[in-house]
Formats: sequence, C-alpha cells, structure tokens
Amino acid sequence: MTAAFNGVRAKVKDFLKQVGMDPDGIDIGSHVGFFLEEMERGLEGAPSSLQMIPTYIEVEPEIPSDTPVIVIDAGGTNFRAAVVRFTAEGAPVIERFSRRPMPGTEGEVSKDEFFDLIAGYIEGLLGEASDIGFCFSYPTEILPDHDGRLVRFVKQVKAKQVEGSLIGQCLLEAIRARGHGGARRVVILNDTVATLLAGRAAFADRAFDGYVGFILGTGTNCCYIEKNLNVKKKPGLDPDRHQIINVESGGFSRAPRGSVDLEVDGATVDPGSYPFEKMISGAYFGPLCLGMLRAAAGEGLLSGPCALELKKLPALQTHEVNEFLLYPDGKRGRAAVKENPLVLVARRGSGDDLETLFHIVDGLIERAAVLTAVNLSSMVLKSGRGHNPCFPLCITAEGSTFHGLKGLKAKVCFHLTRYLTGARGRYYEIAGVENATLIGAAIAGLTN
Repeated sequence: MTAAFNGVRAKVKDFLKQVGMDPDGIDIGSHVGFFLEEMERGLEGAPSSLQMIPTYIEVEPEIPSDTPVIVIDAGGTNFRAAVVRFTAEGAPVIERFSRRPMPGTEGEVSKDEFFDLIAGYIEGLLGEASDIGFCFSYPTEILPDHDGRLVRFVKQVKAKQVEGSLIGQCLLEAIRARGHGGARRVVILNDTVATLLAGRAAFADRAFDGYVGFILGTGTNCCYIEKNLNVKKKPGLDPDRHQIINVESGGFSRAPRGSVDLEVDGATVDPGSYPFEKMISGAYFGPLCLGMLRAAAGEGLLSGPCALELKKLPALQTHEVNEFLLYPDGKRGRAAVKENPLVLVARRGSGDDLETLFHIVDGLIERAAVLTAVNLSSMVLKSGRGHNPCFPLCITAEGSTFHGLKGLKAKVCFHLTRYLTGARGRYYEIAGVENATLIGAAIAGLTN
C-alpha cells in the first residue's frame, strides 16, 4: 500500500511541475520580495498590481463605551443592519439586528431606489444613534472625509446608476428625504478593514504589537497599518500618524501562474483582472480543480472511464471539492447525502483514480497555502511589527475558504511558522472574530 501511495504521489508531483502549478516551485522569500516591491510602488502612486488604497481610518483612538452606533454591512446577497455599543470592558453588544436582500440583487434598481431602499432598511434604527458605520464591500475610492465613491458594482448587484456616486452623501440625502433631520455622519469602509478593526476590539485585553485584516472566502484581500509618512501618493497627510491601507491583494500579478490558471482566467468575465484571487479564492477554486483534473486525465494519469466522466461534468464548486476531501469514499456516517460529483467520477474509474484525484486537489490546496503565506508574510513585514514573541501581531482572518477548506489553514500556519517566524523572526497569531464586519464597522463609525 505504501509503495502504491508513493507512486501515485510521485506521478501527481511530476504532473504539477509539468503544468507549472507545483507548490514546491514557489520560493516564499522571493515572492515576498516581489509582493513588497508592488506594495511600495502602490504607496508611491507608481504603476503596480496592488492598489494600496488609503482608508483614512486610524486604529489609535479609544473606543467609547456605552455609545450606540448604527452599523450596515453590504457586500453580497444579504444586507445586514444593527445597532452596536461597547461595554466599559470593551465587549461589543449587537442589538436590533436585521437581514434583508441586498438592493439590486432581485432586479435592476435606479440610484434613487437603491438609496431609498437602504434608508428604509435602517429607518427604524435612526432614533438610536446619529453615527453610521457602513461596511461597503465593493470597489470604492475612499475619501479623506470617510465617504466613498463607488467605482463599480460586482457580485450580481444591478444598480448601474449608483456607480460614481458618493455612498455616504447619497444615503444621508435619502434619509433626509424620508423626513429624518439632525446631524449625521457616515464612515465608509470595506470588509477587510472592518475585520482588522474587529480583531483590535475582540482582543483588547491582549498585548498585540499590531494588526492585519485578512479575508479568504469567495474572494480575497488584505489590509494592514501603515505610517502616513510612507503613503507618498497622498501628500499632506500627518507624517506622525498611521492609517489602515487596503492592499487589494487579489490583484497581485507576480505569482507564477500555470497553464490551468490561464485557462480558468480566460473563461471569466474579466480575464487578466485579479489573477492572485483566481489562484486561491473560493469563487475559482472549484473550476481550477476541474481544469486540473481534466488536464491530468489528458496526460493519462486517470483511467479512461474516469476521464470520460470528468469530461461530462458540467462544473465543480468549491464546496463540492471540500466535501470530496472530507468524505472521499462517499460515506458520511449514517446520514443520507447527495452523491458528490468527484466521488462518482472516481467510482466510474479504477485502480488509483481515487488517490490521484485526492492528491491533485490537495496539491492545489498546498499551493494556495504557500501563496497565502506569501501574502500574509508581506503584510507583517511591511507593517514593521511582530519582532517580540511576547507581543505578536494579530492576524484577524475571515472567510469560508480559509477556515473551511480542508487542510488549508493548517498548511498556511506551517509555511508562516517556517518562513515568517523561522527565517524572518516575526511572531503572529491568527484569530477569527464572530460578526467581524458589524463590529469593525461600529468601531470605524465611533472613532473616525
């Protein structure tokens, strides 16, 4: 059994090298260097694959206790709203929570309809607080007054007229149009920034040296805290202060892409855009696995019947890949479950097909872990923090792919410990925070 296992693994390893997608072919140190170069260029305003967007959100201010703030989380199919306050001990209290469909996901809406819907969603909360923290996770140019101008909608939101609008200003106008006066302010931020801020609040009793926000779910992104002095593309910033920088790390273009990466990218609606995200995130991992398995079948790594079934498979979702890794024999105790497509493919085959499928998928997860370690190591090193193990840097990580895809988080931690701690002498902890976007939006609304 051991000899057969090693033989399958060796064949898969050779195949990964052949198509340019072998995780061992990625030198973490070299690619961290490339990542840091892109970060520096982005901060200078030079051409870069990393946008390095200033958020004008600081982490230094203390969070006021027992002060309510309205929070909004808009970034997918759901629109969430609540009132949040923090106790004297710094614990968040979430009240009046509601969840509704994101405007524009159930049909095209005009600009006026879009903002009137949002104002209506939060109308019952307007008597609770005057400040609004708005986690708005679409491509947005953040302005020094903490408003944001929408660049474009993604994630199936149909509200074309909203693009180019000032989100905070338009929301306040819609609130006033509904007859609600009084002075109000809106702070716009994205989910990655909110995640970083939530980590700060959740571990207020810990002595962390700094914070990083990281998301790896449907998509991926990172943010960290930078000295204003280094944000050279924005002259006039107070050089003695710091702010969170939204890296837009999914755009990194210098990771080594293989033939299947290029194939999957070419089939998307935006070829060439956000290549790094398409190598590791949940929206693309299923198609990436299917492309790799078909390529392997074409090279003779799988039996003829197995190859034929793969060819028939119309699509493959990331959650189906994960289910296969967890239950490769198709059994889940006594529970009756829907047949997994990869399990069915393997059953049509013979010999080593099941192990071959497993090793190819696991090889892609290993590669995603190496690339994620490159991303996170770059954040920690650029922040200049985490030198002392007594005061590590806190990486607040969110996303179903990072926390849910079998083996990914453990592999990321292995590579981070070996490179970031072992080779570079930096110390970190990875943590998750429940309701991170709501809590982070509350902190932004109260302190900025």
